[in-house]
Amino acid sequence: MTAGRVARGRIDKREAILRAAFDVFAREGFATAGVDVIAAEAGVAKPTVYNHFGDKETLFREVVAAESERALAKNMAVVDLLRTPSPDVRELLAEVGFRLAQCYTEDRSWALRRLLHTEIARFPDLVGVVRGEVADRVGAALADQFARLSLSGGLRGLDPASAAEQFTALLTGPMEGRSRMGTVPVGAAELRSVAEAAVDTFLAAFGPADRSVAE
Repeated sequence: MTAGRVARGRIDKREAILRAAFDVFAREGFATAGVDVIAAEAGVAKPTVYNHFGDKETLFREVVAAESERALAKNMAVVDLLRTPSPDVRELLAEVGFRLAQCYTEDRSWALRRLLHTEIARFPDLVGVVRGEVADRVGAALADQFARLSLSGGLRGLDPASAAEQFTALLTGPMEGRSRMGTVPVGAAELRSVAEAAVDTFLAAFGPADRSVAE
């Protein structure tokens, strides 16, 4: 077997362990989750888990980091849509808002947040790590795009960082109650309605004085 195939196989096993570990941790919590269960669900031997991650705490931290990276990539791809030239700022923001709401209410996103809330006493630093890795970076990317839209006349009178924070809150706030922390499904039509309402409120504050510029 070539070195390349060995390396590929090791990466595949690592990814399988991370995926399985996330499911088990989310389902059972850190303390109750067994490495033997994680190994079985990943389709590897128990020693293989330890060979890759050393111990359960390290595995947990790696799981949170991997899920954060996945969430970041999906959110950043959505924010990047704001670069798309559009004569209708409201329509563009509503589409971006809808897709961000989809990211936020994805099952794995809810599971990660619930897991962090459950384990905050044991891993208090991870909340800050995840916020810095996902929420802060997505907020900064939104702020950059809002600044660009402001320069082009699509938005007005805003502090980009504050506007990004408010836009995010308008999207995520309603979802906490409507979905009961992700335990009640929220359909696409409802998500789109929330996104459109968020954009209308946002533009009432930051839309151009001459709305024909945005529509």
